[in-house]
Amino acid sequence: MSSNITVNVCMGTGGIAAGGVQVMEAFREELSAAGIADARVEKNCKLHKVGCRGFCARDVLVDITIGEQTSTYQYIEEKMVKRLVAEHILAAKPVEEWLVGEDYHTFHEKQEKIVLADLGKIDPESIEDYLQVDGYEALKKVLGSMQPQSVIDTIRDAGLRGRGGAGFLTGVKWGFCAANQSEQKYIICNADEGDPGAFMDRSIIEGNPHAVIEGMIIGAYAIGATLGYIYIRAEYPLAVQRLKTAISQAKEKGYLGSNICGSGFEFELKIKLGAGAFVCGEETALIASIEGERGMPRAKPPFPANKGLWGKPTIINNVETLATIAPIINKGPEWFAGIGTETSKGTKVIALTGKIRNTGLIEIPMGMTLKEIVYDIGGGIEEDRLFKAVQTGGPSGGCIPQQHIDLPVDYEGLHSVGSMMGSGGMVVLDETDCMVNIAKFFLQFTKEESCGKCTPCRVGTKRLLEILTRITEGEGKKEDLELLQTLAEDVRDSSLCGLGMSAPNPVISTLKYFRHEYEAHINQKKCPAGVCSALLTFFIREDHCVGCGMCLRACPVDAISGEKKKAHKIDNKLCIQCGSCFDACKFNAVLKE
Repeated sequence: MSSNITVNVCMGTGGIAAGGVQVMEAFREELSAAGIADARVEKNCKLHKVGCRGFCARDVLVDITIGEQTSTYQYIEEKMVKRLVAEHILAAKPVEEWLVGEDYHTFHEKQEKIVLADLGKIDPESIEDYLQVDGYEALKKVLGSMQPQSVIDTIRDAGLRGRGGAGFLTGVKWGFCAANQSEQKYIICNADEGDPGAFMDRSIIEGNPHAVIEGMIIGAYAIGATLGYIYIRAEYPLAVQRLKTAISQAKEKGYLGSNICGSGFEFELKIKLGAGAFVCGEETALIASIEGERGMPRAKPPFPANKGLWGKPTIINNVETLATIAPIINKGPEWFAGIGTETSKGTKVIALTGKIRNTGLIEIPMGMTLKEIVYDIGGGIEEDRLFKAVQTGGPSGGCIPQQHIDLPVDYEGLHSVGSMMGSGGMVVLDETDCMVNIAKFFLQFTKEESCGKCTPCRVGTKRLLEILTRITEGEGKKEDLELLQTLAEDVRDSSLCGLGMSAPNPVISTLKYFRHEYEAHINQKKCPAGVCSALLTFFIREDHCVGCGMCLRACPVDAISGEKKKAHKIDNKLCIQCGSCFDACKFNAVLKE
């Protein structure tokens, strides 16, 4: 048997939810029972937790490495561990039927990982693991041999743009703050991730918190800050706990505090828990929240780089941006600038969700097409349905239709078709999705998350939602389309902050690309995708109905009648279009149109 054995168990939020804690404990017990766990002479076994490796849908994922050979298992449960230890670890025969398939490898092979490179490999609660992958080497290089301006120049030359959504050049932003003379400056990590379907920042922190901390320390040195905050939602308890552990470890090792690495530079880092308001992702609202005020934005200028937290120059970067800093310092700006497109350098972390086979967290070089993401990495649409659109940029982004599937994904490309990069959420939609309903879904979210400070956002999003609601309920009027377009543009152009400015994007983009669906709802009182229940009619195909009675029993209003083993019927005067009969039928006999 090899002298080196490593067992990695996925212990991100997805892994824990799937039973990662129980799987890890089972490994500990089985290895101990086999006399392996504490052996150090002939069998050196390492069992540790790792963060998300992207393919969360296959959790619990487990890597078993013996010597140089690594095997990855998927869907592992506690009861399966005994066999894995007996056959793979003791007998050196992998359990073939539990190994990941070709699609797992396809999911990863077209990705280019910088930020996610060490997730799934290192223990996020061990600074020793981080040090073994060159952790804090960039910080040592910066403090030992680079002036602050040189650090700023390096990040600027790399072409790194802020990954939080706006896409402003990070090095230029740092330069603005550094140019301000002030006895106190701040750097803030914006970890207030609130987009539906987004889990990039949470996963990065859960899987490699030291990378974010190292980026913050380097940024603080570059701009002259001595205090920083990580603003993170209290609803991310695992990420918060791992941040606390990492900060404590960094202090013990001398990477935080006074005289860092013997350089004379000092920097302290605090965690500020947010209450989960979407508007606090906007930087001036975030600052107000840290100051103890209600999280509401203010007009800019002045920008935070000039007048931010407690009136002092402040830099706010998001999690992904900060996690990219150390690799750029280590490998050089030319390396990073050589990845991606002319104006969008490097890679982008994306939360890929929706009607797609392979959902998860991915990192792609800027410029990869939507088609490559959806079909090569994502594995295509579930149940071989037709691709319809993809919503990029979260609730404030736009819906990109099938005709633009060859579009390169970068800042300019997405903007050219009426969408945006945002923080990196990507929701894939298929032919069964109603685009009017999708616009309503996202607008419902932004309406509820509006802080209410400015009238265009507070009132405008409410009125937009009212119009969309009546269209999906079959009460739309022809003049609604013109009203929707005009009102959406007014809200976009006159709101105070990014939330209101971008909230109408789902409406504007679906009106542009899927106007025929709006018209069908209004003019024909039909929902082409069969989603809006108020516009549906249910009926039973007699030649398919076997008279099993499942639909009859599922109907809550007794609208279905029929004898056993004979075709049933629906009384549409009684039907409330709830769809219970459609869901209950196992013989494809109930149809809707």
